[in-house]
Amino acid sequence: MENLPLFFRLRARPVLLVGAGEAAVAKARLLHAAGAEVRVVAPHGLDAFADWADAGVVRWDRRIFDPADVAGMTLVVGATGDRDADTAIAGAANAAAIPVNIVDRPDLSSFIVPSIVDRSPVTIGISTNGASPVLARRLREQIETLLPANLGRLASFLDSFRSAVKAKVDGFDARRRLWEDIIDGPIARDVLAGRETAAREAMLSRINRRHAGAQVQGHVDIVGAGPGDPELLTIKALRALQDADLVVYDRLIGDGILDLVRRDAERIYVGKARSNHAVPQDRINELLVSHARAGRRVVRLKGGDPFVFGRGGEELERLRAAGVSAAVIPGITAATGCAASAGLPLTHRDHASAVTFVTGHGVDGAPDVDWAALARPRHTLVVYMGVARAGSLADQLIGHGRAPDTPVAIIENGTRPDERVITGTLATIPSLVRTARLGAPALIVIGEVAALADAARDLALNISTPAAALTSAPTAAPMASRAV
Repeated sequence: MENLPLFFRLRARPVLLVGAGEAAVAKARLLHAAGAEVRVVAPHGLDAFADWADAGVVRWDRRIFDPADVAGMTLVVGATGDRDADTAIAGAANAAAIPVNIVDRPDLSSFIVPSIVDRSPVTIGISTNGASPVLARRLREQIETLLPANLGRLASFLDSFRSAVKAKVDGFDARRRLWEDIIDGPIARDVLAGRETAAREAMLSRINRRHAGAQVQGHVDIVGAGPGDPELLTIKALRALQDADLVVYDRLIGDGILDLVRRDAERIYVGKARSNHAVPQDRINELLVSHARAGRRVVRLKGGDPFVFGRGGEELERLRAAGVSAAVIPGITAATGCAASAGLPLTHRDHASAVTFVTGHGVDGAPDVDWAALARPRHTLVVYMGVARAGSLADQLIGHGRAPDTPVAIIENGTRPDERVITGTLATIPSLVRTARLGAPALIVIGEVAALADAARDLALNISTPAAALTSAPTAAPMASRAV
């Protein structure tokens, strides 16, 4: 470590800023935000400094720098951009043993101003030791996206209860466990979600009961993992994965997403395939309830979106009936994710004014399916889990008036490195499924928009393709799954 990270307390303390150009603007704003009394020395400068001086935000001495200007200062910042002037500023500050920073001159600086993530009172400084300020800013941007907007409010909320917790809970270890439970539990989640009144009531109840340091009930997040690409996870889903004590996951969750789970978290595989339910749904429901009641933070990780053919609604109902704290974190559903990856719009001004999602399970002959509505033109139909019944699905649609030459796209392993897009028509669906040897997951898109699929980089099959070419189509490798 070349530099020791430190935080200066500058409120109501004098700081000298030499320079009033573009490089000095950001420094002036930063110093003022920290509460410093900013004194600017520069013979001329931007209008912003004149405005700030008129408003009393800074004191501006319109003249060249004098080494005596550093006397009594807490910090000195040089932002002239002039090599000789910067050297003189650094020399004067060093002679007076005052920390100095010269913009873009780490060789002249005794401290570096980091790139800052501000969630006051939470502050994060990022430094590359002056090697690349742009890289530091990029890192800051990435960290900004990972931190909740209300993180500072949570810190202030916790600080407001420190004395009460110390008075009510005996022993350092008991207080530590209590704070961990609060920060990892529903009270902190309420604060981060803006429900501070409810959080305060729950906090008062928590610290006032007899065994304040006892373990509290856990929580279940039902999380949508998206169609497969780990980068399509939501930020909220990523936070849940990194906070979880236990992850209960499905068959279609790839290793790239599981790699984002906290390393010491337990994992339980409950994957299902057609006609082969590794763990029955009732057992999954009870698994979630029992682990949450044991005080664990549980993530129920499901492909796509939990509320789009994911049975997330059933799980949420069971958790609520059991009195378990639970929330749903939506994911990008397969229809939108896979269609976007294939360059296929689900609606289009010229081709489709509506889109309907249906599941292939039970769709054949199901009395609640309005085949006439599904078969209307200028209407996109997206079929989940429909490959096994693709032939009967096509027959029903054609029988209810959909044109046999309606374009079709079948997207296998959408958004993943081994994605395939197979195109054809409604009449040729059986041939497409048979010759392409499709595996799961696969999504069927039916409608005029399917002709727009960007299949140039993928395998394109249609009725005019020679049989030899069809039989040479690569077989998709089965997804590896594991239970821990």
